[in-house]
Amino acid sequence: MKIDYFILDVDGVLTDGSFYYSDTGKIIKKFGPHDADGLKLLSEHLSIAFVSADERGFEITKKRINDMGFDVDLVAEKNRLDYFNNNYDFATLAFMGDGYYDKDIILNAKIGIAPNNALEEVKEVADLVTKSSGGQGAVFEACAYLNNIVNESIQ
Repeated sequence: MKIDYFILDVDGVLTDGSFYYSDTGKIIKKFGPHDADGLKLLSEHLSIAFVSADERGFEITKKRINDMGFDVDLVAEKNRLDYFNNNYDFATLAFMGDGYYDKDIILNAKIGIAPNNALEEVKEVADLVTKSSGGQGAVFEACAYLNNIVNESIQ
């Protein structure tokens, strides 16, 4: 099976989905500790990038994603399907998402992955639902799954 891209939503997938606010606004997000290791391993074989619709917390997201060596695009949820149609070939795309607007991407992707904390209607259409929740190792688990597929196709 040929996969060229692994694209991930951020909030609820790479994070636990929580937003921490003070009286000045959104101040922090909680990212899991092991996901970067899985992404680094997988990046030897696939192009990896992220999408986020969180305009107010985008600078926080961008800092973490860039620190890991990847890129992130700010894409409004309502524009997400058009964004993917214009930028990726679904036939070679693995996508991981958790929300309502991610469902169409998961349905069209070659491999669709949802973390355990995703909406039920998203988990119902995913090829893999991780045992872990977003921000708690779900991305590492997805990377291990995809790494096995990529290694099988290389052999």
